[in-house]
Amino acid sequence: MFRRSKSESATPAEQTVTKVGGKGRPTPTRREAEAAARARAKVPRSRKELAQSQRSMRSESSKSMRQAMKDGDERYYPARDRGPVRRFVRDFVDCRFSFVELVIPLLLVTMVLGYSGNQTLKQWGNTMLLLTVVIVLGDMFMLRFRLGRELARRFPDAPTKGLTYYAVTRAMQMKFMRLPKSKVKIGQQLPDDYR
Repeated sequence: MFRRSKSESATPAEQTVTKVGGKGRPTPTRREAEAAARARAKVPRSRKELAQSQRSMRSESSKSMRQAMKDGDERYYPARDRGPVRRFVRDFVDCRFSFVELVIPLLLVTMVLGYSGNQTLKQWGNTMLLLTVVIVLGDMFMLRFRLGRELARRFPDAPTKGLTYYAVTRAMQMKFMRLPKSKVKIGQQLPDDYR
């Protein structure tokens, strides 16, 4: 009744009047405003969002820590790898030749001999496997005793709890897979001062 019909258009005077100093964009809808506020707050609203944000934070932290371990920046190492004693243990393990580095090729040979079908070759494979295990265990015991002697000489007042496990687990890895990366070569003389 009081409305204009669709056929009528606005007068030219009404079309030219614009608001001076306007924001230049349309007002966001309530849904858009709430979504923007949630994004700014970054507060997870559900357990799923919380778990996802924690997972992404752990992933970023892990990536930066792994990169620091590859680069050799000790400030970003995990607590288990920090300090002069742990640095000495890493260098002590890395500068010696470990029989463990030959284990994977020997295990492949024993596997081939075991599946050869010949009874004599199977026995040779089993004997080689047993000798490999015995030699690796002997090598780890020698590592433990030599490391203990060097730690007592170089760090007499430092706690040694957990260092044997740290050294053995590092020695059981192939040298190119060890993290933090090795900084010494096999046979290299280690410095006397690690402080």
